[in-house]
Amino acid sequence: MQGIDDATLQDALKVCAIVLDDAVDRFNDSISSMIAGEGEKILSATKLDDLKTWISTVITDQETCLDALQELNATEHFNRTLFDRVKAAIENTTEFVSNRLPHWVGLGDRRLLESSAPKPDVTVAKDNSGNCTTLSEAVGKIIKKSKSRFIIYVKEGEYLENVILDKSKWNVMIYGDGKDKTIILGSLNFVDGTPTFSTASFAVAGKGFFARDIKFINTAGAEKHQAVVAFRSGSDMSVLFRCAFHGFQDTLYAHSNRQFYRDCDITGTVDFMFGNAAVVFQNCNIQPRQPLPNQFNTITAQGKKDPNQNTGISIQNCEFSALGNVTAPTYLGMPWKDYSTTVIMQSDIGPFLRPSGWISWVSGVDPPATLFYAEYQNTGPGANVDGRVRWAGYRPALTVDEAERFTVGSFIQGNEWLPATTMTFQSTL
Repeated sequence: MQGIDDATLQDALKVCAIVLDDAVDRFNDSISSMIAGEGEKILSATKLDDLKTWISTVITDQETCLDALQELNATEHFNRTLFDRVKAAIENTTEFVSNRLPHWVGLGDRRLLESSAPKPDVTVAKDNSGNCTTLSEAVGKIIKKSKSRFIIYVKEGEYLENVILDKSKWNVMIYGDGKDKTIILGSLNFVDGTPTFSTASFAVAGKGFFARDIKFINTAGAEKHQAVVAFRSGSDMSVLFRCAFHGFQDTLYAHSNRQFYRDCDITGTVDFMFGNAAVVFQNCNIQPRQPLPNQFNTITAQGKKDPNQNTGISIQNCEFSALGNVTAPTYLGMPWKDYSTTVIMQSDIGPFLRPSGWISWVSGVDPPATLFYAEYQNTGPGANVDGRVRWAGYRPALTVDEAERFTVGSFIQGNEWLPATTMTFQSTL
C-alpha cells in the first residue's frame, strides 16, 4: 500500500490484506488435512467436508477483496486500473481452486446434552467487578491458536466498542446475562468512509467461536446504508445461541465457513442476512423493519460466486414477522452473486411478504438460471407460493431428499462438531 495516499482506498486495500491472508491460512489448512496418520485415510468423509469448506472460503475471501474495491465505484476513490489488476490476479487462483473441489458428503443425527454456564477465564464488567471493563481488553488476554476453550463472561451492560477476534483467536466462548441485558454496540458505517467488511460492531475470524445470551447492535441508522451491524463471522464451526442482531442494512454478515444460529433474533431492512458462509439458522425470529422512504426490504442476499462452493443460507423452523408497522415491499431475498443459494423450510412466514416472494438484483431482469432458491413446507399467510417468481433457478417445492441436503446434519456437518457446544439442535428435517 506504499505510495497510496487516499485513506478510503487504503481502507479497502486493508480489507484485501486481511481476507487474502486468511485465504493463505485456508490453503495451508487444506494441505495439512491431506497428511494421514497411521491407519488413517488420506481423505476421510470428515476431511472431505473440511477441505471443501476451506477451499470455498478461499474463493469467498478473494471475492470479498474485489467487493471492497468495487464499493469504491460509487465514490471518487475508485481506481479502475488497480481493480482490474487485482481482479486478474485473483481470478487466476480462483480458477485453479474451484476446479479441484472434492465432493460434498452428508452425515447423520445427534443431539447435545449440556446447557449450564461454564466458569469463565475472564469476566468483563462495567462496574469493575470483573477482570476487565471492556470486551476488547478481555480479547487481548486470549491465548492464540489454543485448542482449549477460552471463556469470557460479559456482565449486564452496554459496551460501546468495535470488537475484533482475529484468525488467531481459536475456540473462544463469550456469554452474557441475556440478549436484552448484555449489549455490544458499534456505529461504524459505509457512508462515513468505512468499507462494509470493516463496519461490524463485533467481528470474529478464529475457528470454533461460540456466543450466547448477547445482543449485537450497529447503531448507525438506516440513512447510513450498509451498516454491517452487529456481527460479522468467518469463524469455522461457530455457534450463536440465544443472541440478537439488530441493525438496518446488512445487519448480519455470515461471511464464510460453517456457522450455526439457534434461537436468535435478527432484525434489519436491506440484505440484512448476507454473506457466503455455509450457514443454518434454526428456531430464529427474523424481523424486517421499516426502511427509508422508497426502499424495499430484502431479508437475505447470499453471495455464492462459484458453483463448486459448498455455501448457502438455510433457514429452518424460523418465524418471519414484521418489527413494528412495515409498509415497504418486503421479500425473502435477492440474489447477490450468480450462484446465490438460499433455502427456507418449515418456517412460519407472516402476511407482510410480497406474493412474488423474491426480487431480482437488477430491476426487471431475471437473475441467472444458476442460482438456487427454494421453499419447503412453510406455513403462514406469506407461505403461499402460487404468486411466486417464475425464475429458472427458483424451486417452489423440494423433495424430502433435496430438503435434507440443507439440514444441520448434511449442510454444515453439525453432528461432527456441534456436540462440543452446550446447546440443543435439530439435525434433520
